[in-house]
Amino acid sequence: MLLLGALLILAFPAPNLEFLAWFGLVPGLVLIVRSPTAREGGMRAWWLGAGYLIAALYWMTPEIGPAVLLVGAVIGVLWVPFGVAAWKLLRPPVTWPRALAALVVVPSCWLFTEWLRSWQALGGPWAVFGVSQWQHPAVLALAAVGGVWLISFALVLANVAIVLAIGALPRVFTTPVRPGIAVLGAAAALASVGAGPLAFALTPASPAVRQATVAMVQPGIVGNAAKRVDASERLTAQLSRSGELSGVKPDLIVWGESSTAVDLTLPENHDQLQQLETLAREDGADLLVSQDAIVPGKGHEKWSVLVGPAGIKGIYIKTRLVPFGEYIPFRQQLGWLTKISRAAASNMIPGTGAHLLQATDQAGRPLSIGVLVCFESAFPDMSRVDTDLGAQLIVYQSATSTFQGTWGPDQHASLSAVRAAETGRPAVQAALTGVTAAFDARGRLLAWMGQSSHGVVSVRLGLPAPSAKTFYDRAGDYVPWSALAIVILATLVMFANSRGFPGRSAGAKGGHEAQYVAGQSVPQ
Repeated sequence: MLLLGALLILAFPAPNLEFLAWFGLVPGLVLIVRSPTAREGGMRAWWLGAGYLIAALYWMTPEIGPAVLLVGAVIGVLWVPFGVAAWKLLRPPVTWPRALAALVVVPSCWLFTEWLRSWQALGGPWAVFGVSQWQHPAVLALAAVGGVWLISFALVLANVAIVLAIGALPRVFTTPVRPGIAVLGAAAALASVGAGPLAFALTPASPAVRQATVAMVQPGIVGNAAKRVDASERLTAQLSRSGELSGVKPDLIVWGESSTAVDLTLPENHDQLQQLETLAREDGADLLVSQDAIVPGKGHEKWSVLVGPAGIKGIYIKTRLVPFGEYIPFRQQLGWLTKISRAAASNMIPGTGAHLLQATDQAGRPLSIGVLVCFESAFPDMSRVDTDLGAQLIVYQSATSTFQGTWGPDQHASLSAVRAAETGRPAVQAALTGVTAAFDARGRLLAWMGQSSHGVVSVRLGLPAPSAKTFYDRAGDYVPWSALAIVILATLVMFANSRGFPGRSAGAKGGHEAQYVAGQSVPQ
């Protein structure tokens, strides 16, 4: 089961075998269904989930060491309801009521697990199943309707439907052929596959009311903090000087996360701030940088700092921090990890929440941007809050040098495609190292600079009106809340059935069954 769970990660970057997500759960579901008891089915699902998470987070091993195994083993328990539901509803012989219930309850149990583990205290929403479809705008259209959660539901539904269909074949479960159930499974699988393209056709993107050019600077791996700033400044200067970038006139220039290691608000760092102001003035565009520094009187924080020709125009402080990388949850109990890994030596200080930064474009018009830092791209609610505040563009700043050469940076960059589709806003990610990428308002890939590259990427983006919203923007997380309601209802029904309520058995009471003796007739 560990291996079957791990294989699902091949649907994500960098392998990008995204088609695997539509049927990759089937082998695991079949083994769960063939368990001798519901308890065993739940245990098998536990190991399936553990394998999935361990494989999804393998690239964090240098950072947190054996805690990867610990996270997988502990969080994997959340898949137990998924296994119990699959065993209860899909084990043969499947009746029509159970088949119909399975198509709703089993995907809801998976979705409930994803939503619960997405709580920051449990690590956050990394490798949510629906993100595997980041390359397909026609499928991402479901995100505009119900967030990434609706994509996950459709994927698991397809897998359950396939199990229903093959379960009607006698050679699989040695049961009589059930053509009706097989047709139901096939129809449900086709419906889940077709739901995305249908949503894409019925929910056109909001019209662009203006255009903006964004330049993203990726200097690559530069260990020394001062040299890192110099590298970013040289690349940025090419936008206004002679050279291959001289024709680019950006409305906004974005540097990656931790692009400077000093507090730009302190007098002793005025020279560096002046250099940034000069770049903004020469390039004719505001410059969004990221400082990773100790703030006097507060502690270690990460800031997104918007710098214009006249100085600092706005600051956003990173709110949701990377577990183990930027803080250690339950440090008193898990602090020993710092001795055997590169887990955070001290806890970083989080910010207080979202707010927009107001840049100014080449024409002198205000440009409202929602700025988030690195790991925060994993959280659907954060980009949705920025959209509610009126952001026309979502900007992510990232740095993944620790994970260079792994699947981690590619997985991270794919999240921006889903956030773009959810909010109906273009999303760009500027990486210090890792992947710099840009996506339009439907999640279509516009630019991609890989891990081994460095330079400047510029994109022309169509921006919607600040008031434009997708259905998901307006409705919020109704899909996972609905899944939670379904899971609770299914649990109550299962409990009632196990207690024989209301009157599922007739005849003798008090735990005794009626006995019939062979050769004797029953009185009429």
